Formats: sequence, structure tokens, C-alpha cells
Amino acid sequence: MDTILTINNLTKKFGYLTAVKDLTFTINKGNVYGILGPNGSGKSTTLGIVLNVVNKTSGNFHWFDGNTTTHDALKKVGAIIERPNFYPYMSAYQNLKLVCKIKGVDYSKIDEKLELVGLIERKDSKFQTYSLGMKQRLAIASALLNDPEILILDEPTNGLDPQGIHQIRSLIKQIASQGTTILLASHLLDEVEKVCSHVVVLRKGEKLYSGRVDEMISSHGYLELKAENTDELVQFLEAKKMFGKIKIEDDLITAFLDEPMDAKSVNKLMFENGITLTHLVKRKESLEEQFLQLTDNN
Repeated sequence: MDTILTINNLTKKFGYLTAVKDLTFTINKGNVYGILGPNGSGKSTTLGIVLNVVNKTSGNFHWFDGNTTTHDALKKVGAIIERPNFYPYMSAYQNLKLVCKIKGVDYSKIDEKLELVGLIERKDSKFQTYSLGMKQRLAIASALLNDPEILILDEPTNGLDPQGIHQIRSLIKQIASQGTTILLASHLLDEVEKVCSHVVVLRKGEKLYSGRVDEMISSHGYLELKAENTDELVQFLEAKKMFGKIKIEDDLITAFLDEPMDAKSVNKLMFENGITLTHLVKRKESLEEQFLQLTDNN
């Protein structure tokens, strides 16, 4: 598997504040990676370091095989880490012509990329007439002009309306399906769940998890239970190792499973131990519940 980016023990301090702490992870070709965390967790700082706009304090990173200088490697990287910055009185096409000149790219790429982001019919419209979502899609077209191996996006749907969010997320999936590796920073769990195959979870600059989204927590789900005798049920659950964390709200008990178990088996187990259940539902944890549990334990 081709490695696109390797980060080893990366640390960045701003005075007394440690923005990124001892961060290590690898990005391989052909996946969509999300750096997930609340505001202030070190996402943008990490992207800034690997894009050579923020100086690291310690640790190291290298692009591709490690034999290419960062300056040369960045020619194969497309990135949007700030608000799209184009000339308002120029058309989309004219703005992209300027980008082509800077990047040394042939003008023939412009229509191809405008088509991809769904702006070909508005290519002669001035940038100032574009909606926020269209501006963001034009920025993505601009970042793709040099056919980068990896596209880096910082909070790509920030400030967009629901339609704009849907368009950007669909576009990200489309670009990924054509073989471009994507790294995006987001504070939205929903975004990572819908778009990313892999995730790095950060909190206060520290990595809490790195791996596949669908393996973020090897969760066996949880049970919602009610019984005629609540106290007796709680005592029984606490005594059995297949049940983990137990929450009680009024007469509803939530028991997280540490082992795989279906509702039928739970019902049978309770009945054999003299407990009559009046309510039993098995549920799968959402990524949000798993994320909260992950950040809760640290």
C-alpha cells in the first residue's frame, strides 16, 4: 500500500499552550481520512504543519516515500485551509486561469474541473455572484487543477446551508471514487461518518483513536431494559461480566454489552434467573455515542 503522509511524534507549542502533542499517524493512498475533534483540538495546526505554513516544535513528518523534499511533495498536494480567495470581479474561468499560471498547469484542465464540481454552466459568471457553496466548490476545482494525489480540506462544509453541505459531501465522495486520497478536518461527527473511511480523533492536541471509522469502537451495542423489580435487575446486571457500563434513568436501565449477545438470549437468561422483563430493546451505538464514550474515558 502506497503511503502518502507519515507523521511521527509531532508536537507544536505556542508559548505555554501545547496545540499538538506527540501525534503519530499514517495516511495511505486511496482512502478518505478525517481528523475529528472539537474546536481547539489541534486539527488546523496539524494541517498547517504538514503544508509548511506552521513550524513544528518537535517530531517529524514526511510526504510519500520520504525521499522528496516537502517543497516538491506539495506540488502533488491540493489544499484548501482558509476561505476561498478569488478576485470578485473576475469570472470563475478567469480566476482559474490565474491559478493555472501559478501552478504551471495547462488551461485545458479548467473546463474538466469545473464540470466535476458542477460549475461549468456558471464558468463565465463573476465570482461575487456565487453562493457560499459555489465558492467552496470553485475552491475545490482550483485545488484539483494539478491533479493532486491528495486533497486536503479544513472544515469543508463550515457555514454552508443544508443543500450546500450535501453538495460538498457528494463531491468529496465522487473525487475519492476517482482515486484521489482525501484528508479533511472536521468537528462534525456526522460528516466523518458519512464521508470518511478512516478517522484520527483528537482532543486538546492528543490522539485518542486512529483507525477505520467502522472499527472506532468494537461495540456490541446496548440493551434498554425494564423489569418488575428494578433493583433486582440492576444487581443481576452488575454481577455478570457480559454487561459493561450501566445507566439508570427512572425505571429504564441501559446496559452496554461487553460481549455479543442477542435479545432472545438476554430474555432467556433473565427468565432463568427469576427476573421478569417488561421491556427489552437491543440497539447499536451510533458513532456519536461511541465518540462520546471514547472522549469520556480520557
